Amino acid sequence: MSFDEEWQQHKDEVSMRLNGLPAYDPGGTGEYGGGPGTADYIVHADDLGRIGHDAFLLFNGMDGAGKYAQAGSEAAATALKGGGFDTGNALAELNKVWDTQVTTLKQACAHISNHLEYSAKTNQATDQWIETSLKSLSASKINDLFK
Repeated sequence: MSFDEEWQQHKDEVSMRLNGLPAYDPGGTGEYGGGPGTADYIVHADDLGRIGHDAFLLFNGMDGAGKYAQAGSEAAATALKGGGFDTGNALAELNKVWDTQVTTLKQACAHISNHLEYSAKTNQATDQWIETSLKSLSASKINDLFK
């Protein structure tokens, strides 16, 4: 079996398993919509806000936590290189790669936070527009629109 065939088989298996899962409904309220095979997915602005806030907190914590060992690693790499050890070059390269990964994660967190904030504001504005539009329509006119 080729790689592409095997990869497709794995994707199909995962898709079947995911489609067979019950809808996520933590409070038993039905607010999260959708059952197996449906396209319904409802998310409330509060949910987006919490996720965006968590991404923002992770973004702010990455400099301290993600780069905690940077100075020590640089010093160790320099000392090892000075002693003629190849491990010094490897440690210096590892430190650069780690820094790149931390930066990438920070960018992803910023993107998530900004996008969710934008989505929540846009959805709120859309909801207000729909509400205003529907207030000016009579019940019979609304009924006609849904036929």
